[in-house]
Amino acid sequence: MELHQLQMLRELGELGSVKAVAETMSVTPSAVSQQISLLQRQVDTPLTRKDGRNLVLTEAGQVLADAGAEVINAMATAKAAIGAYQHESRGTVSISGFHSAGQALFAPLVRRLAELRAGTASVGMGSGVMGDAGGMVSAVPAGMPRVRLSDEDVAQHDFPALTARYDLVLAHRMDHSPAWPESRVRVIPLAHEPLDIALSVDHPLAAKAELSPDDVVDYPWVASRSGYSPADVLTAIGAVASRPVNVVHRINDYSTAAALVSTGEVIGLLPRYTASPALNPGVTLRPLNGISTRRRIDLLVRPENLKRASVVVVAEALQHVMAELVGE
Repeated sequence: MELHQLQMLRELGELGSVKAVAETMSVTPSAVSQQISLLQRQVDTPLTRKDGRNLVLTEAGQVLADAGAEVINAMATAKAAIGAYQHESRGTVSISGFHSAGQALFAPLVRRLAELRAGTASVGMGSGVMGDAGGMVSAVPAGMPRVRLSDEDVAQHDFPALTARYDLVLAHRMDHSPAWPESRVRVIPLAHEPLDIALSVDHPLAAKAELSPDDVVDYPWVASRSGYSPADVLTAIGAVASRPVNVVHRINDYSTAAALVSTGEVIGLLPRYTASPALNPGVTLRPLNGISTRRRIDLLVRPENLKRASVVVVAEALQHVMAELVGE
């Protein structure tokens, strides 16, 4: 078995199609199919099966893909042990972020790295990023990495698969939603963020310091599409108030949602910290009591990528930027 074959099998399990694997690994779809076919010839049990137009892993295929991931991580550990990998700090780190995280964190992250590059920022970066063995992988190295940023607005359950395409993935999930698959990705917590009720400044509810589901359920709403954090909270509001919520607009972009809220025609839900760039003087936020409205913002990263000093430096910089945002 070749390492690149195991890598392709692993990516197929994460991404769900040969085409997506080819795009991620910068090869042709035929090359992916050929390598997986060669891998299949080495085992007696089917590794893949057809699911509609997609090729997905069988149970045996997933077991082999997981074993392959462990081999890849072990290779990264071996490279780190001889110093050729761990001290690589000038490389480029790819990061994906959902929209509100990108708005709030990307520009401060670039500024933070520029400060570190110029030697103007303090060396300490907070708690640091934990390595696989539990030890701290910290200390700002002599060289500073560059970042390549992308926005990926996906449903909560699709964030782990993005680690196939990006070194670091900014992800969010509600407290009550399933935990991240920590057998496949490492999780670096960044924030525990409430979603607040967004109101126009002259809305009748703005006079209250805090709100309940009964206070807000009968107003028209702007909310995200199903599968995203605000939609989950609206479902809970309707359940607690025992009547449905009237969603007039389905908008995932918080700047657009805030602009609609400022008209006074609808109310909405906006995250307390990361929505700050989307807010305007016509919008105010109020906490919602009686149900859980908090979401976890985490960095997801494949274990082998935490062996790269450049990835660790950027992860620590993101921790610093988020801590400053929450502190404000």
